[in-house]
Amino acid sequence: MELRHLQHFVAVAEDQHFTRAAERLMVSQSGLSASIRALERELQTPLFVRTTRRVTLTEAGRALLAEAERVLAQVRAAHEAVAAVQGVLRGTLALGSEQCIAGVHVAQLLAAFRRRHPDVEIRLRQWGSAALAEEVAAGRLDLAFAYRTEADPEQLRSVPLTSEPMTVLCHPGHRLARAGTPVTPRDLADEVFVDFHPDWGPRRATDAAFAAAGVRRTVALEVNDVHSLLDLVDEDLGVAVVPRHFRHKREALTALPLKDTDEAVYETVALVPSPRAASPAARALMGLLDGGGA
Repeated sequence: MELRHLQHFVAVAEDQHFTRAAERLMVSQSGLSASIRALERELQTPLFVRTTRRVTLTEAGRALLAEAERVLAQVRAAHEAVAAVQGVLRGTLALGSEQCIAGVHVAQLLAAFRRRHPDVEIRLRQWGSAALAEEVAAGRLDLAFAYRTEADPEQLRSVPLTSEPMTVLCHPGHRLARAGTPVTPRDLADEVFVDFHPDWGPRRATDAAFAAAGVRRTVALEVNDVHSLLDLVDEDLGVAVVPRHFRHKREALTALPLKDTDEAVYETVALVPSPRAASPAARALMGLLDGGGA
């Protein structure tokens, strides 16, 4: 099994199309098809279901994809490690982050990293915390800034960044704002909620707090970005439970402490691979973060 076969396989799996994958790899479509057929012959099983419009992975193909991505990530890490020993950091830094993460200013950190390591290509992806953990564990991301998550310590380490209480945001004309006092999950039982998708850190922290309090809630308005959440609360369409630092993003809204729950804490971490699997670029970025270089 050759590395180029795995590279070709992953490209076709990502693009779900032979022509687009061949263009991206800058190889002929016939050469790409021959490479995939050679891999299928070696493994003695089809890896793709081919149609006139696209190709999809078979069950065997899905099993191979995770391992192929892991192998290619290790090969990239090996190249980058040798370059680092030679005194030059090259390659790619693939970083993931939730939106508006606390404990790190992502843009400033990346700008500082680029000034120190201009030969490293930076790639940034925004997802929810569970997806970020999966991507780091699979080697598709070098590290990620996310909400704390349970993970296999052999694949993933959590480096604490910060923690803060959760806060209730509501329209200034809302009954809770007029009362102006801290609220409990039970006080919010009949409210309509604006919240993020279940994968996002603030949603997971809020769900945990309400579950611990034995209170069910209805998330009627589900969004995937911070500004949409704030806009909906600003129009008095619902209330939101968010990390405390969100209150500074829309000063017109009323922020109330959430009390009587030990679970209502938003803890952010850096998710990094085991030291053995961490790329030189990831180690450099964490060193910059630890040193306050951003």
